[in-house]
Amino acid sequence: MRTYLTFKDIQDRCTQLNDIYEIEEEKFYRIVEKWADREVPTEEKLVASFSELLQVVSDEINHMEKVVEMEPTCRLGCAFCCYFPIIINGMEAKLMKKAMENFPESRREKIEEHIQNYFAQYGEEIEEMTSLNFEEDKDFKLKYRQKNLPCMMLNTETNQCMAYEIRPIPCRTYVNYTDPKVCEDNLMPKEPVSFEFLYSEYMGALNEFLQFLYEEGDTGFIQYPDDMYKEDYLPNWFK
Repeated sequence: MRTYLTFKDIQDRCTQLNDIYEIEEEKFYRIVEKWADREVPTEEKLVASFSELLQVVSDEINHMEKVVEMEPTCRLGCAFCCYFPIIINGMEAKLMKKAMENFPESRREKIEEHIQNYFAQYGEEIEEMTSLNFEEDKDFKLKYRQKNLPCMMLNTETNQCMAYEIRPIPCRTYVNYTDPKVCEDNLMPKEPVSFEFLYSEYMGALNEFLQFLYEEGDTGFIQYPDDMYKEDYLPNWFK
């Protein structure tokens, strides 16, 4: 029978991580510096930087886990965290959409059909929940979670994300290291760890890249800086 880390174990290892681990910001900035020098269209630079920066976030979490010997208990088909509200800015929404345009046609068509069916099925509830003020209502996550609304990118038949490689930061930084039943038994479990602090490095690199492109006179399909400062629920960007 497998023995899982306790909540106290996880707290102690997170404290240890905080004491001994330093994020290498250069990992993030090297990505955008590389693409800034490429002789390719701005659209390609933006999508490639976005995708690679998301992967750096995931790689950084993997590295931190090894440092303090924590192994995720999240497994394929486990999707309890896919019922939380996801907030992203306009720039991230546009980057997601543009990245999905590059998916194979059959996959893209399945996603488009899925999204149409999603709004047909959950439209009224989504309208209600995405009207919650996420900046002022401290209980908005719990209220949203109580509705048991799946993420618009979740295939509820397979419990798999339909846009996994470009899933937003909140999706890839929320990790469980103890018994998976804590997610099954609790709407808002205290045990999972959030690595969402990595958002600052990820967004800092993207912001610097957009500043560079802005000075060059071409930010492609991004309206900079406006798109960076408009935040909303994920479904609202895809209506």
